[in-house]
Amino acid sequence: MNRREYFKHQVAGTAILASSGLVHKATAQNLPTPDPDQANLIDVDVLVVGGGSAGHVAAIQAGRMGAKTVLLERNSQLGGTTTTGGVSFPGLFHAWGKQIIAGVGWELVAKSVEIDGRKLQDFTVVHKSHVPYHVRLNGQLYSLLAEEACLDAGVSLAYYQFPQKVVQTEDGWLVDVVGQGVQYQLRCRQIVDCTGGADVVGMLGMERLREDTRQPGTHVVTFTGFDEEIVKENAALIQKMYDEAVKEGRLQKGDTWSGRVMQPIKSRSGNSNHIFGADSTNAATQTQTNLAGRKCVLRLLKFFKTIPGGENATIDRMMNETASRETFRIKGETMITVHDYTSGRVFDDALSYSFYPIDLHDANGVKPKHLSHGKVPTIPRGALIPKGSKNIMVAGRCVSSDRLANSAARVQASSMGMGQAAAVNAVLAARQKVSPGEVPLAQVHEELKKHGAIVPA
Repeated sequence: MNRREYFKHQVAGTAILASSGLVHKATAQNLPTPDPDQANLIDVDVLVVGGGSAGHVAAIQAGRMGAKTVLLERNSQLGGTTTTGGVSFPGLFHAWGKQIIAGVGWELVAKSVEIDGRKLQDFTVVHKSHVPYHVRLNGQLYSLLAEEACLDAGVSLAYYQFPQKVVQTEDGWLVDVVGQGVQYQLRCRQIVDCTGGADVVGMLGMERLREDTRQPGTHVVTFTGFDEEIVKENAALIQKMYDEAVKEGRLQKGDTWSGRVMQPIKSRSGNSNHIFGADSTNAATQTQTNLAGRKCVLRLLKFFKTIPGGENATIDRMMNETASRETFRIKGETMITVHDYTSGRVFDDALSYSFYPIDLHDANGVKPKHLSHGKVPTIPRGALIPKGSKNIMVAGRCVSSDRLANSAARVQASSMGMGQAAAVNAVLAARQKVSPGEVPLAQVHEELKKHGAIVPA
């Protein structure tokens, strides 16, 4: 099937779903335009690569502004860390008793909580820890709502697809896209790279940064079936059994964050192990990372079967892949330093807020370093633009930042804010036929506010 036929079938399929009341039909102005003279060449305004925390928000925002938008996602669903990664408690949207990140991402989070019959906590209460600010939600439901919002905005979704080659043109990009059974070209004015590791930026040979030793990843899993009373009565013995299993090699350091066996037993989130060397850079490294994560889960389950009260232990929930905390980040026009972050610096070109403790995971676990009272960091536009580039921005974990600043700025709410800001900037740049850094900031701020985002003041 050539790409023209693919989009023809996609539009027809969307119309059928619309008639059943499941989704809304994409408006004509949003649909990609097949080139009449070249088969398999499609024209769009904005290409978003990666449908994770930043990417699905960016695509929705671009679509709502009427831009012809295609979203490429290598996996089968949207949401990234919140859904595929299993960290279904995104944060942080609030700081010091007030909301600092809103817009598209918050809209989806709040909607998923409401539909799931849950209630949002009181965010006006100021806590010493960041944990109470996380919003617990149903990750599976969130992925459905994100997909619905994309379709309602007229975004063309392309799952199991990714760019194979990207070539700069006079006024944008020519992108070779491949996927299962499909191969075609997209001609676009602007790219928003939301791949987490700035994959497109790397393909273009632009400078990226990465540490020799990366933060460990996590394979999210929750266990059930324990006799809680017996486990509680034998907590000291179980910890001793755990320590012995690690010493003997039946378990490994990292199977729990800090060697506390009760952590995975009691965990509601499943975010309790450390997979050292986790790397999502490419298919090969992600495969090895997934294998390591699954071996960790199986080791723990076998061990739990041997402890008092764990005879009936089983897996309640396990994600399909191990989530990485750190890969590449760009070298941007601006670099956010840890001092910028912890001091709450308001950059002259700030587009969104970010709020989280400095949260660097290592071989000994994690000890968050909380921000001083009242400090709320900002994300500048320059940190979303690869140095010396034209017609491309990034959003999410790959933001231009030093390692410590990135350990905080990488989280979901901050990435959602970046995704919305980058999309607004990209759409305006496409309309004005300029590069993102040339769009007047006042126009970006005005459009962000129009769509419910909170702009740093």
